[in-house]
Amino acid sequence: YHPAPLSEKTPPDTFVVQISVLYKLPVNYSIVSGDEKGYFIIHFSNGIIRTSKNLELEDFPVNFKVRATDSSDATIFNEVEVKVEVIDENNYPPVFPSSLLEERLAEHSPPSQIIQLKAQDNDTGRNGFLTYGILNAHGLKFRINETTGILYSTASFDYEEEPTEYQVVVYAEDDGIPEKKRGYCTVVIKITD
Repeated sequence: YHPAPLSEKTPPDTFVVQISVLYKLPVNYSIVSGDEKGYFIIHFSNGIIRTSKNLELEDFPVNFKVRATDSSDATIFNEVEVKVEVIDENNYPPVFPSSLLEERLAEHSPPSQIIQLKAQDNDTGRNGFLTYGILNAHGLKFRINETTGILYSTASFDYEEEPTEYQVVVYAEDDGIPEKKRGYCTVVIKITD
């Protein structure tokens, strides 16, 4: 048996899987080995396995054996292995050191690097893997490298003809399970004369 992975936040007494045997007489189910930390309990007559306490991610996966025993003759039994995995939850959103930054850009500058943004995520693995994006690129005047977080201008600006200030909202998004989380930062770009 290999039931669907459980969340690390699974509460005690959550259904995991039901073990069943093809046998004409009643059987008693028991966990016989492999669950030394006692994460699971099995109902002796219906074979339903439930969690018995909070799950510690670092202890998983757990492989344990379940025995079905003839209820009137303990020498007649069979065993099956159950493998339970636990998913590391996406606990934290990405966070930028500052939610508001200000940069200056001289008019008529060629397209150039403006600033490198860096967010932190306290999750590990894919839950902490970040990509960057822009919510509003002002008609594609700005772009961001989704891997490095470097924000670029893609055009030159004219102080007299165009707005002298742009608010570019940048996000960092993790690759979390079961849902992705985002953090935001606004970069105010002032065009200088």
